[in-house]
Amino acid sequence: MVISIRRSRHDEGEKLVAVWCRSVDATHHFLSAEYRAELETLVRSFLPEAPLWVAANAQDEPVGFMLLSGQHMDALFVDPDVRGMGVGRLLVEHALSQAPALTTNVNEQNEQAVGFYKRMGFRVTGRSEVDDLGKPYPLLNLAYLKG
Repeated sequence: MVISIRRSRHDEGEKLVAVWCRSVDATHHFLSAEYRAELETLVRSFLPEAPLWVAANAQDEPVGFMLLSGQHMDALFVDPDVRGMGVGRLLVEHALSQAPALTTNVNEQNEQAVGFYKRMGFRVTGRSEVDDLGKPYPLLNLAYLKG
């Protein structure tokens, strides 16, 4: 599969929200339905305007994206139809090219994502009992460590 990494475009907000929805629904089974709906409302309010890096397929359609703020990756989501095909790895490698001391947070209950980050060379540096909105979904703080 041919994947290119590029900046998001204003006209693809709905496509990016759809990637987020499909990704979360495939990996975040631990979220309550109410909280999942609350998060989607929040994501719809900011995602179309966010300065995202997009993984696009050969037809230039988004299949994944990340939000990078300085040395911190705030978000990484990949469409479940292309999981396991290197899309997440390409996005992380792009982030590392921009931010060699990359950090991120991941839901502790998202075991697939935790395993992915560990395989990519991240190590747990801390833990929070609550997520960024103060809800009881623990976060692991991760940092990229070469070797």
